[in-house]
Amino acid sequence: MDLLIIEPLEAEVMQWLDARYSLRQAPELARDTRAFRQALYNVRALILPPTVALDAQALHYAPVLRAVGRVSAGAENIDLDACARAGIEVVRSQTATAQAEAEFMIGALLSLLRRVPVVGSDGMLVGRELGACTVGLIGMPPAAKAMARMLSGFGSKLIGYDPSLHASDSVWNRWQVGPVGLRELLEQSDAVCVQLNYFSRYHGLLGERFLPFCKPNQVIVSIAHSGLFDEKSLADVLSSGRVSAVWLDSLEPGALEPGRPLSGMDTLQITPRVASTTRESRLRSSWAVARRIDELLAITTGAPREFRTTDPGVPLDAAVDPALP
Repeated sequence: MDLLIIEPLEAEVMQWLDARYSLRQAPELARDTRAFRQALYNVRALILPPTVALDAQALHYAPVLRAVGRVSAGAENIDLDACARAGIEVVRSQTATAQAEAEFMIGALLSLLRRVPVVGSDGMLVGRELGACTVGLIGMPPAAKAMARMLSGFGSKLIGYDPSLHASDSVWNRWQVGPVGLRELLEQSDAVCVQLNYFSRYHGLLGERFLPFCKPNQVIVSIAHSGLFDEKSLADVLSSGRVSAVWLDSLEPGALEPGRPLSGMDTLQITPRVASTTRESRLRSSWAVARRIDELLAITTGAPREFRTTDPGVPLDAAVDPALP
């Protein structure tokens, strides 16, 4: 079998793939680990939802697997190192969700700045305007470019930090974001958006070394893996009121259970990874993943072919701007 699809795709994308490959659509395998692994033995490509784990043990059942697609954002359910060792490409769109994520973060900032008041100079509790804020961007993925463009319309000042980008990188100037160190960013920002790609070396990065230096009354919105935050340090700055509110669009299971540092925090808002999921972003992402898998399957069969565009005018990876850094 060429392709096993466990995550539902847009109907036109399914039709496009079905016309080219022998495929099986089996969303029920997401609920049955044993059946999922047994189904992998002759599969050359796979499209997974975030609820299905693909680790080294599962890969033992997939001797001919060459590509794993993820339409939804994130890849925490996939062992990237194990896939690399096995010569399996993990296929994701880098830009399809950028517009959706940028809109979500700006909406969350607007909500927090108005819903969580601060004490004004006259002693009244009042909300704040985004246009009067310095906004700090932690991480500079494609969504940051969309954010920079939209926030310029509000009049916000933008500063940013990304450990993978040197301060002299042209991205900063092109996106009109001032590069600063992480501590400096937290000290200066009225609002912070965290969108840094997660790697194990960044676990707990936002912890006791940096969070105590947050600007008073700061609000934080994060669409990144919650492992970037140290739970106790985050709970401490929320309890003290130094950080007014935090909105996490992803939180590790069990983090709110009684006895954990973040349990019962009324200034902590959680959403179940909705930032990247819109009708438009899923369509863009589905086409991007389908086309790349089509490329890979054509290469492995030794019969490359020219693409025939059959989608309804949706450009590949055109989430924000085709000109990426």
